[in-house]
Amino acid sequence: MTPGGKPGAKRGRVLALIVALAAFAVYLVVGSVRTVQTECELCVTFQGQTECRRGSGADAAEARQAAQKAACAVMAHGMNETIACGNVVPTNVQCPSR
Repeated sequence: MTPGGKPGAKRGRVLALIVALAAFAVYLVVGSVRTVQTECELCVTFQGQTECRRGSGADAAEARQAAQKAACAVMAHGMNETIACGNVVPTNVQCPSR
């Protein structure tokens, strides 16, 4: 008998911990894959510059917003320009269906 209790008790706790961690990892992977349903590519023209970027999200609106944020991040400097760029109507929006 081990000083900590039954001989198999420690091994059982370690195995239970490993199974719980593996289940949690599977949950995270499946959850993150499931939320990305749509990808969009769009171009934004702001202050004479044009940038095209891709974005992904649970739906087309979320994917377009992510793509526009990515495009504006390159062109806008400061909070005011970031907001102004985010309000620009994008050109060449493509959201292919899967």
